[in-house]
Amino acid sequence: MNIEPIVGRYVSVDVQGQTYRVYFEEAGEGQPVLCFHTAGADSRQWRHLMNDAQVTANHRLIAVDMPWHGKSLPPEGWETQEYLLTTEFYIEVVQALCAALNLSQPIFAGCSMGGRIALQLALHHAASFKGFIAIEASDFQPAWYDIDWFHRPDAHGGEMGAALVSANIAPQGPAVERWNTQWMSMQSGPGVFRGDLSFYTQDDSLVGRLGEIDTAQTPVHIMVGEYDMTCTPDDARRTAEAIDGATLAIMPGIGHFPMSENPAAFRPFFLEALDKMA
Repeated sequence: MNIEPIVGRYVSVDVQGQTYRVYFEEAGEGQPVLCFHTAGADSRQWRHLMNDAQVTANHRLIAVDMPWHGKSLPPEGWETQEYLLTTEFYIEVVQALCAALNLSQPIFAGCSMGGRIALQLALHHAASFKGFIAIEASDFQPAWYDIDWFHRPDAHGGEMGAALVSANIAPQGPAVERWNTQWMSMQSGPGVFRGDLSFYTQDDSLVGRLGEIDTAQTPVHIMVGEYDMTCTPDDARRTAEAIDGATLAIMPGIGHFPMSENPAAFRPFFLEALDKMA
């Protein structure tokens, strides 16, 4: 019998006048690391790192299902609402979780939309964190697709999401993990992928503001897969160069979902990122 060290729990947080029952998983001891998933996905993307004894020996990884995602239910009355993620809501969720879990100076690690919010937090709330690992992150990414396709009566939103995901996965990754990554996006709730993409492609831009981030106070490390066609290496490089003191890693043979699509290849880059937060 092989029981994994990952433990899942729930916590209730109040954000913008509503209560959210949020699911999170954790493993390890030491420096807390808050881990946030990509659009339309959930905390399962981080499972490989959370099962890695070298990663968790000195770090307490905490992977969160954002409200409306995974095992985190939407709020009461969701049936009358349109889910559209905003920067303000995202930041308040992170802050509420830090308070509820009594986290002091956690490292924030987020991918894609999680990487974007890492940069927003670095700009607006850097003092509350030990460092930021912004994966597949840039100042702004306009959509090269119509986000309404991910929530239509004549198209399966989950399969549309998986189609977008598949276009951003590198071919070098193991087939089982490439398909697992797509399966997670297929399971997102109706309209959730679209609501996340609204945040990623239409909400607050960081263009012209990256120079305000103070890496002397809190380090920022940006990571990007060379096969990412949504946040390209050029996008990540442009973003890193606009932040004085930020560091950048371009990962060969990896796409937009590194911790999920090719965890073995991503592992050394993540360990390096954790070292840069020390």
